[in-house]
Amino acid sequence: MGETPARQKSKHRLDSWKEIAAFFGRDERTVRRWEKERGLPAYRVPGGERGGVFTYTEELREWVKGRAGEFEAAEFETLRAIADGAVADRRADGEEIERVSPSEPSKNPANSVPVLNLPAAPAAPQPSNVRMVLWLAPLVVVAGLVILLSFSHRDPQYKQALAAPHRPNAEAQELYLKGEYHRAKRTPEDLNKAVDYFTQSIVKDPSYAQAYVGLADSYNLLREFSVMPAEEAYPRALAAAQRAVELDDTSAGAHTSLAFATFYWNWDPVTAEREYKRALELDPNFVQGHHWYATFLLTCGRFPEALDQIEQARKLDPSSTTIQADKGRILYDAGRKNEAFALLKQLESTDPTLATTHGYLATIYLDRKDYENFFAESKQAAELRHDEAGLAVANAAKQGFTADRLHGMWERMAPVQKEMFDRDLRSSYDLAATYALLGKKEEALRYLQIAYEKRDIGLLYLSRNSDFNSLHDDLVYKEITERVGEKLSRPGER
Repeated sequence: MGETPARQKSKHRLDSWKEIAAFFGRDERTVRRWEKERGLPAYRVPGGERGGVFTYTEELREWVKGRAGEFEAAEFETLRAIADGAVADRRADGEEIERVSPSEPSKNPANSVPVLNLPAAPAAPQPSNVRMVLWLAPLVVVAGLVILLSFSHRDPQYKQALAAPHRPNAEAQELYLKGEYHRAKRTPEDLNKAVDYFTQSIVKDPSYAQAYVGLADSYNLLREFSVMPAEEAYPRALAAAQRAVELDDTSAGAHTSLAFATFYWNWDPVTAEREYKRALELDPNFVQGHHWYATFLLTCGRFPEALDQIEQARKLDPSSTTIQADKGRILYDAGRKNEAFALLKQLESTDPTLATTHGYLATIYLDRKDYENFFAESKQAAELRHDEAGLAVANAAKQGFTADRLHGMWERMAPVQKEMFDRDLRSSYDLAATYALLGKKEEALRYLQIAYEKRDIGLLYLSRNSDFNSLHDDLVYKEITERVGEKLSRPGER
């Protein structure tokens, strides 16, 4: 006899590392490592292209159930929720995979488990795409209650968790607080742990808005502090932030998270700024609101306003090294270069584990033509982010510079960047910049176009990047810059 339809659904096939990563809500490097170190079941495609794999969701569930002792308790609980059908499977194209629950569903809808429709990494958006609406909707929706927000400037997200209109159950709140602890550390490991805790919190209480805020913030930060691609991180952050605002429109954190993803993924500065201002109206002392609004203003080239906002954030939380690091970047771009350098060097000695500081210093050293320190800081930033591609490029740059100064550096960087781009580990924007510096205009323009189609964050700084000076008279380059400008001036277009 053939298998029943239910049985066939439970054996749904996943046809790439991207789909396997989407199933678990992790990045591709993580699931590849699980295969190598923990025996995750994956099969190579016979005669397929390099790295082609497939597997079945049923086998992944069984694999999880046998790995209780190999993961930390929090991570295992999240993976077990996936294995038990608590979290909906999604393919890399966003299509939901139906699950067969191993047990009978509850007769009481109030006790049912929410489905977390976290969007998987979508295909690269084309310029003509209609704006996609991504939702993160649980099955159980509890109507929001009227709220009085009362919390001080210190640790606002923690206190907001206690002051939200929906009172979370104790277990969900404890999981949320654990997530916040790890999110604040901003390392790749801690941010992934934060995702686990926030997801568990949502499973325990699907109406807990602050857990969605924490999840959104974690994905926003994973794009910066790890190797998670923007096209994977931002749609998930956007979906979680939208759900948080739906559940609690009075949450300053929800509006701030929504503003961040709306700008860097939707390229919609008008809506993003409205959300930032809404957050600060709700809580004028919300540290993260001032902080992230400052970096938004920096990207828009509004330096005096950016400095004002980052200084407000610093005064509210003077112990934050991430705020200080971003202040250094704003000072540098605003022309106060010596002041910026002094601040970042001080931070480097105070908190040497913050990847952002090393990345900013690398940029400054390159601008100063201090290449040895540029190589050292680039390497340090890549190591802290666990960025295999960044480390390979930094090593190639140093080898090339030793052989033939700047031209040798670019010559050695280009093939490594190309290899890493082909493996989805490096930005096409960075590769386009290297080709432009080498005078290879055709290649530079081709990869710049790919960067536009992928909505690469680097394009937001294109007008200020001198690496592309040789292309300024090219009609294709002008067309790309005009299209970027149009996107940024038309809110809501995708």
